[in-house]
Amino acid sequence: MKGDTYRHLSTELQKLEQRIESARQDERQNVLQEIREKMTEWDITSNELRRYRRGTYHMKPVVAKYRDPATGREWSGRGHEPAWIAGKDRTAFLIEDTPPLALSLCL
Repeated sequence: MKGDTYRHLSTELQKLEQRIESARQDERQNVLQEIREKMTEWDITSNELRRYRRGTYHMKPVVAKYRDPATGREWSGRGHEPAWIAGKDRTAFLIEDTPPLALSLCL
């Protein structure tokens, strides 16, 4: 095995890797063309090919805890504090018919 030096083998490996990448790109173009044809034939959209996430993200609606007596606007107590309640005693704005937390979870 004359010529089987590290330098010679490295050169051959680089040439082989280039040939592999070239062949891969050629085959990839053929595969893409086949996919496009099948998508057209079967009327498949790109959105249908997207991966589905594991599980879904659902937010339950939040019950309002506070009400502005002047306007009737409501606030759940989450997020940015509205101007009509900012800096004031919140107990005056509490909605009395709000079910307790334990009861709302059972419903």
